Amino acid sequence: MTDSLVSLIRAVEDADSSNRLLEAVENLAAARLEGAIPTLISALSYNNPGAAVAAVDGLIHLGETAVPFLLEQLDAHNYTARAWAIRALAGIGDPRGLVTLLGVATADFALSVRRAAARGLGMMKWHWFPDNLLEIAQAEALEALLFVAQQDEEWVVRYSAVTGLESLGLAIVQAHPDWRSQIQSQFEQIALNDDSWAVRARVWMAQQRLQTESIVQPRLEEQPSPLSETDWQMIIEKLYDRKGQERLVFAEGDPRRYRELVVAIAQNPKPV
Repeated sequence: MTDSLVSLIRAVEDADSSNRLLEAVENLAAARLEGAIPTLISALSYNNPGAAVAAVDGLIHLGETAVPFLLEQLDAHNYTARAWAIRALAGIGDPRGLVTLLGVATADFALSVRRAAARGLGMMKWHWFPDNLLEIAQAEALEALLFVAQQDEEWVVRYSAVTGLESLGLAIVQAHPDWRSQIQSQFEQIALNDDSWAVRARVWMAQQRLQTESIVQPRLEEQPSPLSETDWQMIIEKLYDRKGQERLVFAEGDPRRYRELVVAIAQNPKPV
């Protein structure tokens, strides 16, 4: 650990006011050093939204290196830290966060977290996925985003779902034109029926882009996936577990019915 990093971390730990903490976290995030990740993760749990936003931005810039630390945070009982970690995962677009984003976008009780997850699903690094997993992963993202765009009661979440669907539509234009047609059909319904003028306007923008733009496919030899075979196996297992849970949950109804229960569990975690 360099002297510079030690100094930046100490400034965070020694901050004695909200403003100094915010400034210290911003400076640490701006350094973009991997050694800063644990401290940035800790900042997600501080009672300082500005510092948390700065930490999220720093973690997003650090990218896939931060993902294992963020995934560990998802198991914590601190819901506030978990929510910020999900925002960071959404911004990074790492496939290891896919199943988390799928579940959060469709069923989390916090609208800001659902919004981030919906947007994040469209920004996933699809070019990292192996061929045998890409189709099922994109199908799950499509299903989740269509559900959110149709059913979420908050317009800001539906807005983000439209953004996610636009990004996904551009990514699948060559491989799945039928899915793209499904997205366009959904956009037509939203444009006619959604109560929010902002959502309708965002749909119009998405329709224009889907009609006129095609995604530039990344050159895989320049952007290889850093994930291991073990990582991909875990992603596959989580996807199949999710499908099994969906069959049980949707048999009971809309997953948003369970948000009040989730809130109670988050506030009163069972002792280990």
